[in-house]
Order: sequence, then C-alpha cells, then structure tokens
Amino acid sequence: MPDGIPCQLALQVLDTQREAIRAQLADLVRTPGVSADGFPRRMVEQSSREVAAVLRNAGLENVRAVAFQSAPPFILGDWLHAPAEAPTILIYGHYDVQPAGDESRWDSPPWQPEERDGRLYGRGVADDKAGIMAHVAAAAAWLEAGGLPVNIKFILEGEEEIGSPNLEAFLSTHRDELAADCLILTDTCNLDTGLPSLTTSLRGLIMADVTVASLQGPLHSGIWGGPIPDPAQALARILARLSDDAGRCAIPGIARPPVAESTYTDLPYDEARFREQGGVLEGVPLLTRGGAATYASTWRDPVATVSAIDAPSLATASNQVLAQVSARVGVRLAPEQSADACLKALVDFLAADPPWGCRVTVTPHVAAGGWQTTPSGPYFDAARRALVAGYGAAATHIGCGGSIPFVEPFARAMGGIPALLLGVEDPLCRAHGENESLDLSDFFNSCRATVHLYAEMAAIQPPV
Repeated sequence: MPDGIPCQLALQVLDTQREAIRAQLADLVRTPGVSADGFPRRMVEQSSREVAAVLRNAGLENVRAVAFQSAPPFILGDWLHAPAEAPTILIYGHYDVQPAGDESRWDSPPWQPEERDGRLYGRGVADDKAGIMAHVAAAAAWLEAGGLPVNIKFILEGEEEIGSPNLEAFLSTHRDELAADCLILTDTCNLDTGLPSLTTSLRGLIMADVTVASLQGPLHSGIWGGPIPDPAQALARILARLSDDAGRCAIPGIARPPVAESTYTDLPYDEARFREQGGVLEGVPLLTRGGAATYASTWRDPVATVSAIDAPSLATASNQVLAQVSARVGVRLAPEQSADACLKALVDFLAADPPWGCRVTVTPHVAAGGWQTTPSGPYFDAARRALVAGYGAAATHIGCGGSIPFVEPFARAMGGIPALLLGVEDPLCRAHGENESLDLSDFFNSCRATVHLYAEMAAIQPPV
C-alpha cells in the first residue's frame, strides 16, 4: 500500500458512519422496485432516484439518470480526481429487485426492513442494495478522509432481475464514457459467513415454457375421464424426463459427465451446516457425496429445475380433466456451454414424443451464457489482500451456480478488462426467496474490505 494514502483514516471515518450506512440501506429496501412484468414501473424509477441521491450524498460527482431505449434509467456517477497514474475502477450494481413472492411466508413485511439477531431482513437487502452500499460507504469514507486514491465510475441499472436486456447496447453506446481498467461487481455470494470469496465462474441459464393441451376446455372427470388424455399427467411425464434417477440432467445435447471434483477439495464443507443453510428437510438426502462433489455439482454441472407449474390451485380445484397446463423449465449450464445450442436442445427435448399424443407447445425465453476467469494478475492480488484485511480471514476462490448474463459481454465491451466478482451474500441470505436477509457483520466487513481494495488498487503500477 503506497505511503501517504490515509487508509486508516478512511477506516476510522467508516466506523463512525456505521449507523448512517445501515439506515441508508434500510431506506433503499423500503421501495418495491420490482422490474418484472406486471409490477409498477414508477416504483423502479423511484428506486433509481433514491440510489442517485445516495451517490450524491456520498460526494460522488456527475451523478445523473440516463434514459436508454425501454430500460429504467441507468444511474451514472464518478469521482475522477485521483493522481494521474491511478487506475480507474468501474463499479456495477443494480437497484431493481425480485418480487416479494408469498408475503405470508415472510416473518416481517418484505418492504419494511427489520433487524433480527444481527441480520437485516427485506427484499433486495442483499441482492443488490448492500452491494451498492458497500462501495458508496467506502467512497464516502475516503472522500471525507481527503479524497479517493483511485478514480471510480458507477453504473447502476434497473433491470438486472429480468436479464439486463438493454445493458449490452447501453455499454456499446457509452463505452468511452465508462472506460476503466477494472470492473468490480459486488453481487455474488461468499462461501460462508465470515469467509470472503472471489467468484471465478458463473453458470449459464436457459429457460422455456412448455404447455400441454388435449381439450378446448375442461371437462367433468367422471363423465369424460378415461378416453380423454389428462394433460396434467402428460406434463408430469415430460418433466420427469428432465433428470435421471440420480437427479442429474438427462437432456441430450446438455447432459454431460460430472466435472472432476479435484478443484474444490481444499474448500471447507460441513454437510450438516449445508443442509441447515439450505433448509433441507430431515430425511431428504443430498444428491451428492462430500464437499468437493457438492461444489462441483452446484457450480460446474448442468441442472434442470421446474420453477413454476400453471394449473388450478387446490383452493379452486374441481373434479375436471383440465384443458391444458403449463410449466416453466430452467436449466443452469456449465460455464463453457453454448446457451443458444442448449436452448435449442431444451426446446426439442420438451416437444419430442408428446405423451398420449397431447398437443405440446414450447416457448423459449432466455439464453444466457456462463462465464469463467483465471484469478491472476495485480487486480486479483489486490482483491485478495483487501479481503483478508477487511474480514480477517483468507479469501477463497469459488464458483457460483447462479447466472449473471452480462458479465462476459460487459468485460468484452470494456476491452477485456479484468472483472472482480465480490459478494455480500451468504448461504443464509435467501436472495430471491422469502425472508431475504443480510448478515450485518459481514456487510460491514465488506465495506472495510472495499476501503482497503481502493488503496490496494492505487498501488498497482500502470503498464509501461
């Protein structure tokens, strides 16, 4: 770390601002800025104004909302007064959130943040409001301490939760304005609470809806049941083909042998804790044996999931042969698999050999590729040192079973700059589920690590 940079002073400032930072984070959570179809666009736009105000209050400059095509406003801001040799860091975040889901399953209202046992609960608190706030808090601390040691630029979007459909075009249009030496995305997960992690791979994602029909309208099951094919059972047969008896993806063109486990043998693993964190019911076995196999299966292997079935609910059911039923099928892909080729394989698989000749319609939705990187070079070295300093624990290298579709095209659009994927989430955060929460101790460790990260990056020598 170079002499003269007041890192300790910035850390002291950060410690005095802890309650204000927590309060700002809680305020951001109160706005239900859901970007999915069917939710009020005005709330997403309100969320954009709120995060812009947070950036301005932190002392960042040139904060503005940029309209682009059909997207909610992109929020840009920067601070570009570091020494001439200092690198420029591009910080990405998203202010939109997932729907709350079944609000009856929340222990406290999703849009009214509540702290319990050292965790802050609310929709979007971990994904990705805390990721934004970690950088805002670190930048504010440095600015109060006398100025940032690096140049920073922010780009915050409002449609990540629906696949960032406009981001790549926005980056292409604003490439010169966003030019940087390194991309930081704080929207991934740590391996465990208190164990900081650098994510080096992401799975891809494909998704399609399958509808099975046999009738123009529902019929009385007693009068018509027997000769009429039941589309609900036909759909069940199709869905049962997705995986083999061991639970592994069985779709031709997507299925492949398990990835070697050797990469993950050094990572800590406690099966009882893993089950507890995942809420696995007693008596339900895991489909993998041992930590290395579990990590390989989660981060590197394709897996099919049925995320929704559209049929009458039990509350509205009657004795009918249904006319049609639908399901949404998603497949997480290995980082190196082609999303377009795999989506075609999924569509062909769902449509093939319809049970009892029922009419099957498949509608493709998503084809997002994975990503992987080799964590070497000065920026990764700086990140590892900063994480150790912030958390007091050695950083691990992990994969992520989730998908962030824009990471690869983002880094490519920025000229192939290194991409650091850091996290404030932990296995208990329940991102995208009911009772989403954030471990506040880990969050403030992340803020401290980010203060260190800016200092460590300032010490990187520019290429000759």
